[in-house]
Amino acid sequence: MTTVYPRDLVGYGRNPPDAQWPGGARVCVQFVVNYEEGGENNILHGDAASEAFLSEIVGAAQWPGQRHWNMESIYEYGARAGFWRVWRAFTRRNLPATVYGVATALQRSPEQVAGMKEAGWEIASHGYKWIEYKDYTRQAELEHFHEALRIHEAATGEQPLGWYTGRASMFSREIAADHGGFLYSSDDYADDLPYWVKGKNGPHLVIPYTLDANDMRFAVAAGFNSGEQFFQYLKDSFDVLYREGQEGSAKMMSIGLHCRLVGRPGRIAALERFMDYILSHEKVWVAKRVDVARHWHAVHPAKV
Repeated sequence: MTTVYPRDLVGYGRNPPDAQWPGGARVCVQFVVNYEEGGENNILHGDAASEAFLSEIVGAAQWPGQRHWNMESIYEYGARAGFWRVWRAFTRRNLPATVYGVATALQRSPEQVAGMKEAGWEIASHGYKWIEYKDYTRQAELEHFHEALRIHEAATGEQPLGWYTGRASMFSREIAADHGGFLYSSDDYADDLPYWVKGKNGPHLVIPYTLDANDMRFAVAAGFNSGEQFFQYLKDSFDVLYREGQEGSAKMMSIGLHCRLVGRPGRIAALERFMDYILSHEKVWVAKRVDVARHWHAVHPAKV
């Protein structure tokens, strides 16, 4: 084992830094609303097959060269009904959120984009289309990257300050870091705190995301099968992080949401219970990811 190993298994080590969140908060809670509906795999979008990922059809397979009517309508539910149910849950409580917006989905949903902006949500980029990038060449993925930024600005009126590909390749984070125009990217699940990496244009901030405190687990085998399981998992995660914050090691809790999943009536109640639970605690900072990034840039500047 004498060769250089390209992964970091050490991180912050035994004694991670205190995040020093604003107001002395013991934990930062960060909600992400993934907006993918209208950007998923579909032959109407020039893709080779239908979508098969994150829907009520657990274990679905792609249909090469065909439209999948059931899959399409499940995604349509997210845009038509689920988004507004999620939007009301946040706006009634005046809670901030970050949107991971797929560019072609935002392009097809001007009314929803208007709702995001009205609520003051951050709209980060979630790529050009909601497709798998593992087999793309770096150049092909880079072309999609630039097209995503072009469409994002046209749809929202401004360039994104954050990036998350999601169905990422080994090139995805490097492409985002090399761009130089982001305050952060999030194709990472390696920590409970932001951290810096080296990039072509200098240090780049990574704000890790989550696949466990995420409603996607309603759509996978052995995942959540009820809203109560979702609520209890979120509550347990929050309670542990809140306790660690009391002990002087404040961290961040990311929560991933999808309009077509948590936007269903049988699941939104669990999200609302969790929102009300964290609001019953003092010293909790509910923030957009861009706010987390600005805090980290100011309080924990890069040393790489």
